[in-house]
Amino acid sequence: MNRSRFKRELPLYAMLVIPAMIVILYSYLPMLGLVMAFQEFIPSSHGFLYSILHSKFVGWGVFRTLFTMEDTNRVIYNTFFIATLKIISKLLFPLIFALLLNEVLSGWFRKTVSTITYLPFFLSWVVLGGILLDFFSPQDGAFNHFLHLIHISPTFFFGTASQFPYAIVITDLWKEIGFNTIIFLAALTAIDPSMYESAIMDGAGRWKQMLYITLPSITSILILVGILSLGNILNAGQDQLLTLYSPVVYSSGDIIDTFAYRQGIKEGQFNIATAVGLFKSVISFVMISCSYLLANKYSDYRVF
Repeated sequence: MNRSRFKRELPLYAMLVIPAMIVILYSYLPMLGLVMAFQEFIPSSHGFLYSILHSKFVGWGVFRTLFTMEDTNRVIYNTFFIATLKIISKLLFPLIFALLLNEVLSGWFRKTVSTITYLPFFLSWVVLGGILLDFFSPQDGAFNHFLHLIHISPTFFFGTASQFPYAIVITDLWKEIGFNTIIFLAALTAIDPSMYESAIMDGAGRWKQMLYITLPSITSILILVGILSLGNILNAGQDQLLTLYSPVVYSSGDIIDTFAYRQGIKEGQFNIATAVGLFKSVISFVMISCSYLLANKYSDYRVF
């Protein structure tokens, strides 16, 4: 880079100073705390740095303790199970919904339905969690009141361990189905209309048009969305779980994030919580790297 070009672009570099400082302060400096995962960490009234420097280093002992805890295997299984169901459902159902909307001839109706389904995406789980718990409450919830009217025994999806994971997946799908639907609708609008005209002239009906034109034309975006979703295989929805679960459903609803939260904030086991977070970060990094490599190979998607 020559001197004149550097002077011309100097204001642009200056604009990056404050964002870079914020990233360093809030994203990189806290990573110093990862050393707690290898210590017998004891909090001190003298401050965090004093505690870090004066805690005993135990190497991989914290991880050995973590993986011998009886809850660890269950938590890992719950995380993969819920996250996998979420990935599949948020790929399959938005696709079906987008294909159905694409068949609607009325433009205003299609836009209205897509807007309504997209609205819950903007609401936080703190708000939606309270609404769902009230709606499905076994005492005075509207859903169980309806079941009572048709002489069906009331149930509480968020208080029954066997039903809880599926309730989590369904409510998450309801909240975010509009996002992927818009992505698939955008891909559908990019299909050349002349292909459908040629298919009609050849006598193809709506079903064959969808099988031989629509789906093959959006295969690349389907592969891209599906592969990139692999990076979230360990993100089963901490904010959603924290607002909806309770000790009654820990056996089927406790995931890595909520387990780390309980160990660190509630139990005061900061080294265990840090080890859990580091374990998740390493696995997530591997999965994200693999997903980008697959996306680049099968759909020519590049980050850099």
